[in-house]
Amino acid sequence: MAKAPEAGQVKTRLCPPLSLEDAAQLYRCFLMDKIAQVRGVPAAEPVLAYAPGGATGLFEALAPGFRFLPQRGGDLTSRLVSVLEELFGAGFDAAIVIDSDTPTLAPGLLEQAVTHMASGVRDLVLGPSEDGGYYLIGQRRLHRALFENMPWSTSVVREETVRRAHTLGLAVLELEPWYDVDTGADLVRLMADLETDERPRHTRRLLLGMDRTFVSERRI
Repeated sequence: MAKAPEAGQVKTRLCPPLSLEDAAQLYRCFLMDKIAQVRGVPAAEPVLAYAPGGATGLFEALAPGFRFLPQRGGDLTSRLVSVLEELFGAGFDAAIVIDSDTPTLAPGLLEQAVTHMASGVRDLVLGPSEDGGYYLIGQRRLHRALFENMPWSTSVVREETVRRAHTLGLAVLELEPWYDVDTGADLVRLMADLETDERPRHTRRLLLGMDRTFVSERRI
């Protein structure tokens, strides 16, 4: 799931310490590193669900060889449901939806999700975010109840999703928690990780080349 990296439309919670233009540039790097992560899982077909609908050319240039789906609907619930409906309607046996702002995510977690979905043993695979949401959700068929009237962007999303899944009688597997980059504190943590983690090369090149005054200020 991805948005076009336009200033003022993405990662605005990072402003400040970043400018709107820098935040959009950073998000573009997040996208490129996420695309590279997905390419590293050959057992699954890569799909990029994008918004807005007129940004097809931009995403085709960023992710050649992917299948492309425009996100439809005004809210996150509608967009998630529409993407999953289209994938299952196209005949996929399972679908895994991932975020676009976890540049340091361990590649083995994506591989685990694909393996468990392919096995048919689990109905739902969830990758919990440290902020209480999730960075990944995989299903073998669409369960609308996992998305409808969900209190998105709160600390209870993962907990509520698991509760609903158990109510539906679904077999759930939770992966290792990870952090996404939404706030200035997350950005400081990311900068520290990038000192030794070279995998998200686009993000690393951008951030380590920036004026790092904002990082020292956040640490005071």
